[in-house]
Amino acid sequence: MILSTPGLVLHTTPYAESSVVAKVFTRQLGLRSYIIKGVRGRSGRVKQNLLQPLSSLDMVVYDNPRTDLNYIKELTPRNPGLPSEPVGNSLRFFMTEVLYKALREAEPMPALWDYVDEQSSASREAKANVPVTFMLKVAYHMGIEPMDNHSRREPYFDLQEGRFVSEPDENTLPAGLSQTLHEYLSTETQHAASLQERTDLLDALIVYFQLHLSGFSHFHSHEILHTILK
Repeated sequence: MILSTPGLVLHTTPYAESSVVAKVFTRQLGLRSYIIKGVRGRSGRVKQNLLQPLSSLDMVVYDNPRTDLNYIKELTPRNPGLPSEPVGNSLRFFMTEVLYKALREAEPMPALWDYVDEQSSASREAKANVPVTFMLKVAYHMGIEPMDNHSRREPYFDLQEGRFVSEPDENTLPAGLSQTLHEYLSTETQHAASLQERTDLLDALIVYFQLHLSGFSHFHSHEILHTILK
């Protein structure tokens, strides 16, 4: 079957002499793996810069449900004019790594796709909060969103349980950081969290994803963000 779908590039690997295998988060099909011919080499018909992390493409693809590896017949960029600048590039790398490690080839997730596509090309006026809010949104769509039951009686967030609890232990966040997480969970408005609070909360959310999603390991892109988003 041949169908059209927009897609977001997550990862590419060299394949054969001039092709690549691309992991693409598609709106209609979810996460899929595709062979794209004619990418590598001077005479490649597909430019490598079209396949950068989180590049948004309109694609015509072959979809055979009996194989894990299909072909892309046609592709065109959807946002060729995105500016290349350190903060935007670092955020896209971060979002790409989250999705690449979190998603599995399964059912479509169009609402998550729309959110990611919007974020990948949005203005960066509230850059500092993007990593935390992005991870919480992905957690929501993956079905592992932290439960916001924060109260004076249950002020500590338990990373293993995914909820706020009354007593601290080795799995809980400190009360202050738990309060910061509650504030992110309870409102859509932007936050005035300090750099240290954002850094600590992002590190905690990465641990949270590692506890609740298999294969979410060896995460690195947040280290660059800690330096850039000061």
